[in-house]
Amino acid sequence: MKTMKNLYSYYLILPAILIYSIFFVVPAVIGFYYSFTDWRLDRLDIHFIGWENFSKIFSDKTLTLALKNTVIFAVVTVVGKNVIGILLAVALNMRLKTKNLLRALFYSPSILSILVISILFTPMLRTEGTINQMFEAIGLHSLSQAWLTNPQLVIWTIAAVSIWQSAGFQMAIYLAGLQSISQEYYEAARIDGASSWKSFFKITLPLLLPAININLMLTLIGGLKVFSEVYVMTGGGPGNASQVVGTIIMRAFGEGNWGLGTAVNTLLFVVVTIIAIPLLIFMRRKEVAE
Repeated sequence: MKTMKNLYSYYLILPAILIYSIFFVVPAVIGFYYSFTDWRLDRLDIHFIGWENFSKIFSDKTLTLALKNTVIFAVVTVVGKNVIGILLAVALNMRLKTKNLLRALFYSPSILSILVISILFTPMLRTEGTINQMFEAIGLHSLSQAWLTNPQLVIWTIAAVSIWQSAGFQMAIYLAGLQSISQEYYEAARIDGASSWKSFFKITLPLLLPAININLMLTLIGGLKVFSEVYVMTGGGPGNASQVVGTIIMRAFGEGNWGLGTAVNTLLFVVVTIIAIPLLIFMRRKEVAE
């Protein structure tokens, strides 16, 4: 009888496990196999070619540039979204009369689709666009840039747009974490003569670790899977300067080179796993230690 009760909970999750396996696990395993083949649109036969697709990824300059851009984008957006998010959360957790209005304003961009944001920002970031005109109007001509056509600047520009769109979402998670911290800790710190900075680093940050953990995972995985903003704003250009793994996968499948596209996708999965799982374990340990 006891065994049946123990198994009862597993019966409840069997449908979810079955659906997940059919639509996620099985396609992932099949895709892993096809990444080692010469699967193409113009061929009926599929042959196993081993590591040839992966060798091409690391020998092709465009593919290696896409990997580099993806890592840059992920690092910049993880840092930007979390730093800005936590600063906004701390500021808007204070006793301000307009804090509810400000929270809504900062959160509102995250409600919009990144496609909509990208379409709106594309004309603004052109050489003759609104942003450069604004700099010139206030006398800061040196800050005017070719935001989307400068190969050295374009991936950073797209990252900045992504940060602007999503930082409010991270702010909301940090706000929830801040409001769960008892004020008694801060009162005790003030009695002991601790400064605001010391209270922030000794009380706020340690107790915010669960929220930091969630935001780090969300922003890291989202950053490594970047596609929409690059595709809409530059299409991978100028030239191939802003190509990322997502656009390379789309291009490979568009050209009918399905084996290579699947290999790039598999590589992205491996990179996300290698980075995300150790980071998750580390953050969980820090969370438990605190």
